[in-house]
Amino acid sequence: MIRVEGLTAGYGGIVAIDRLSLSIAPGQMVAVIGANGAGKTTLVNTIAGLVPAMAGAVKLDDVALTNLPASEVARRGVLLVPEGRRILGPLTVEENLRLGHLAARSRGGSRVADMERVFALFPLLRERRQQAAGRLSGGQQQMLAIGRALMGRPQVLLLDEPSLGLAPVVVAQVFAALHTLHQDGLSILLIEQNARRALELAEYAYVMERGRFVRHGPSAELRQDETIVSYYLGIERTAVPGLARQEGTHAR
Repeated sequence: MIRVEGLTAGYGGIVAIDRLSLSIAPGQMVAVIGANGAGKTTLVNTIAGLVPAMAGAVKLDDVALTNLPASEVARRGVLLVPEGRRILGPLTVEENLRLGHLAARSRGGSRVADMERVFALFPLLRERRQQAAGRLSGGQQQMLAIGRALMGRPQVLLLDEPSLGLAPVVVAQVFAALHTLHQDGLSILLIEQNARRALELAEYAYVMERGRFVRHGPSAELRQDETIVSYYLGIERTAVPGLARQEGTHAR
């Protein structure tokens, strides 16, 4: 289990996330939804060790990960698929995947078997395994970014806006792959602006506004919440009673 307890972080002394707490049980998929600027990226980057925590804790199976280097967090089994993919364009698809396996070295496993798992999930990557990653389409690069993280044999997979900038047909393919991983028992934290998709896929969800969680609960219940429906699921956005507005924070 991974637990976030009272986590506060920011940039240049400005608080971007404020005393956040959440937990992900083994095999559970949890989503965090919210508008652009709510603090979702800061949250996931702090968990992954890319942004230092000002206060609070991140724990994996009761072992503290707080403020460890990002490379060490990855080696402990918490792997991030970042916003923007950040694949290594000059390297081939296969070389990107091999680099991803470096994070798994403390947990063993066969690199060949892990690569076959990725190719089974994303057959297009097998076809393009010797192609330069920078020549892939945006959707294929997203598949590669997920595959690279899977090569690290994650205990918890963190995904930051995996649908961003993708065509609807590719979004469907990516979310189908995430569903498969969830069914296989992988713990997943999904950061996503596409609230409808996220709430359909995840079991439990948190709603973030200005660096704080203002709602959380089973996704099925949030999908029936009139406030969430009107504010996030496609009906005209207006001032909605009940969603907190905190001043004095700046989030990403």
